[in-house]
Amino acid sequence: MSEYENRQLKQRAWEAAGQSAFAHAFDKQQTLASVVDQYASVTSDMPSEALVQTAGRVMSRRGHGKAMFVTIQDESGELQLYINVDRVGGDTFALYESIDIGDIIGVSGTMFRTRRDALTLNIDTLTLLTKSLAPLPEKFHGLQDKETRYRQRYVDLIMNTDVRSVFSARSSIVLAMRQYLNEHQFMEVETPVLQHIYGGASAEPFRTHHNHLNQDLYLRIALELHLKRLIVGGYERVFEIGRVFRNEGVSYKHNPEYTLLELYQAYADYTDMMALTEALLKHLVVQHTGGTVLTYQDQTIDFSQSFQRLSMLDALAQYAGIQNPTRDALIAALNQHNIPNTGQEAWGHLVGMVYDKLVEPQLVGPIFITDYPWELSPLAKRHRDNADLVERFELIIAGMEIANAFSELNDPVEQAARFEDQERAREAGDAEAHRTDDDYIQALQYGMPPTGGLGIGVDRVVMLLTNQTSIRDVLFFPHLKQV
Repeated sequence: MSEYENRQLKQRAWEAAGQSAFAHAFDKQQTLASVVDQYASVTSDMPSEALVQTAGRVMSRRGHGKAMFVTIQDESGELQLYINVDRVGGDTFALYESIDIGDIIGVSGTMFRTRRDALTLNIDTLTLLTKSLAPLPEKFHGLQDKETRYRQRYVDLIMNTDVRSVFSARSSIVLAMRQYLNEHQFMEVETPVLQHIYGGASAEPFRTHHNHLNQDLYLRIALELHLKRLIVGGYERVFEIGRVFRNEGVSYKHNPEYTLLELYQAYADYTDMMALTEALLKHLVVQHTGGTVLTYQDQTIDFSQSFQRLSMLDALAQYAGIQNPTRDALIAALNQHNIPNTGQEAWGHLVGMVYDKLVEPQLVGPIFITDYPWELSPLAKRHRDNADLVERFELIIAGMEIANAFSELNDPVEQAARFEDQERAREAGDAEAHRTDDDYIQALQYGMPPTGGLGIGVDRVVMLLTNQTSIRDVLFFPHLKQV
């Protein structure tokens, strides 16, 4: 008989005794952690007489003749149960013995301590709430295979308390972001996920189709252009935390859908965004760790000091040894390190390729890399001191891009020309080039005030604060190849 069939027999035994194996509800009056806290003063000499009613999933059980110890678990913690035949009666005890590891049960009884000083609930009644028909992995070895953990996250969460703690931390981190921005007068908004024209980033989109209107639509690749329309409309501080979708490869720091925080502030520029980014990240570190020093893998990262600032061209000189970034020097550096290139890329793209491959992985930070070539940033305002550059920065921590920000381009004529450049790049084979958004140009024609914009990768912030090396470990359900 298979384990599944054996558990079905036990299910039928409960049903024969007049109890459903899949209850509608249960009055769970306390979490397991609150039971442990409330009755911590109970001693072996002075058991409690107060009735406790709670519930959880069976994680272990061991029998001792006419008695049985069971451990149950909920999201708050664990609690030991004691079931004695003299207390519950012979027929009832026989039924209770049929519970399996994985079953979800409701229990009531009183608290005492065993001779080994373990705080324990002495059971009066036990109700089967959900019969588990599939066995959990063996407790000692747990669920170790990463592929299985990602594909069956529900089992991963049952078996691995450290995994649950990461996702609890994620919830707290996102809440802290929202609270910080609310306190600084940013209004949270929602913008369309389905878009006629995708934009706001260099990425390939996912395409879908609206049957009733017979329209091709795209899942958004960024939040930017609609949020800036709201700045045009008169809101001065807006933000959104939402999913974006990019039809690209997967890696330890990339997933086709991920969570992005974007915010826009009227009358601000990228230096204001640097100050805001630094303050927000420091706040999150203190909220999460209680201090200003973070350990990520084998790196100690100090958030107590002002973040370093370094222009991209100075970063090439310092970390790649390219003092004079001519086209020839950049191509030579790419070829020396076997980095694919055609030799025909625009100067700005060559700078970006050298930076991405040779510089960024070396950066521990926190460090702002500033002042990018204009070709890399079609939505950013040109640098006020150098027309070959734009006012843009990325925040790098532990070799990862955490944030990206601009002084936003608000000249509709120049923005239209930038879109034309992007369309030419697309025709030349750049599948990630921006599309022209005529409605966005029209919005700019009504006038957008000077604006600073910021995007923060929420998943990467969570990776950093919870010391996780893969984005898959901070996403409940990461994208996986179908099997």
